[in-house]
Amino acid sequence: MLLRRLGFAMPLVLPLVLLLGWRLGGAWNYLTVGYAFVAAPLVDALSGIDTGASGPPRGSARGWDLYFDALLYAWLPIQLAVLAFATSVVGGLGFSAQVGLTLSVGLVTGGVGIVVAHELGHRQGRVPRVVAGILLLSVGYLHFYIEHNQGHHSRVATDEDPATARAGESYWHFLPRTIVQSVASAWHIEARRLAQAGQPLISPRNRMLWAIVVPVTVAAGLWLTLGAAAGLLFAGQALVAANLLETVNYIEHYGLTRRRLPDGRYEKVGVQHSWNASQRFSNWLTFNLQRHSHHHVQVTRRYQELEHAPGAPQLPGGYSAMLIVAMVPPLWRRLMDPRLRAWQRANGGAA
Repeated sequence: MLLRRLGFAMPLVLPLVLLLGWRLGGAWNYLTVGYAFVAAPLVDALSGIDTGASGPPRGSARGWDLYFDALLYAWLPIQLAVLAFATSVVGGLGFSAQVGLTLSVGLVTGGVGIVVAHELGHRQGRVPRVVAGILLLSVGYLHFYIEHNQGHHSRVATDEDPATARAGESYWHFLPRTIVQSVASAWHIEARRLAQAGQPLISPRNRMLWAIVVPVTVAAGLWLTLGAAAGLLFAGQALVAANLLETVNYIEHYGLTRRRLPDGRYEKVGVQHSWNASQRFSNWLTFNLQRHSHHHVQVTRRYQELEHAPGAPQLPGGYSAMLIVAMVPPLWRRLMDPRLRAWQRANGGAA
């Protein structure tokens, strides 16, 4: 049990890997990429599945509650420090090393930062939501907070949900569709919120305007003060982070659908509408995001309280491995479509 709890500090290692790669120089700037997509899947394979409880029930061990929360809130200064450091040194690197550093920063800000923003964005209170907003602004993806919380969770596993991949849909078809539809949905949600509050669409209260203005201003400011390489690194890491997020979305609900009820509504969301994964190491790296089936059933559960869902469809590997597989459509379909069809047969023709 102690190992399970301490394991959630593993994301804090990722910036150290990035720093080590920069210190070694040259091709070592890709070290973070190797850690995420080579070392992590290997450790997953060796460490196996963990179906046990990650932490004690909320409030039963106050010290542990503080520990789990501290790991999340510590990430904001870490992410800002990584961005500040990388943009300050990237100009002195060669082109290949600049690309490696940009990819590495994107893995830090997307692979961990967006996960932390997702977790805090579901919590009540101003502080966690402000922290989530800053993290998402730093990767130019604030619309995710709006659409995910007010759109995705109510429409998941339906054709109305931009973040649910259709059966047989390749990742490269899913990516532009989900981005365009998610941004459009976020604008619609924000316009409706402002209208209900009696506010004009073009106003400082429109979060979608901030989602555009802040990242563009930061990128332009970095370009003007630190040079083109710094501005391009900021933009590039945001693209990498966004790609990671959307790849995870693709993995989490691929081909799973909710049944229509006689009254026209969809059935209630259950564990069967998300792919579950309980690979030990990659769950540590993603703050239990892979226990996604339980998350959709009980949205307010904190990450350490999420449980393995044996009644849910199970991914054959953790996210570290499945991210790569998803980007190779023939490999993805060969691996996942038989599992999807088997799951559909076992559940009366619908998943």
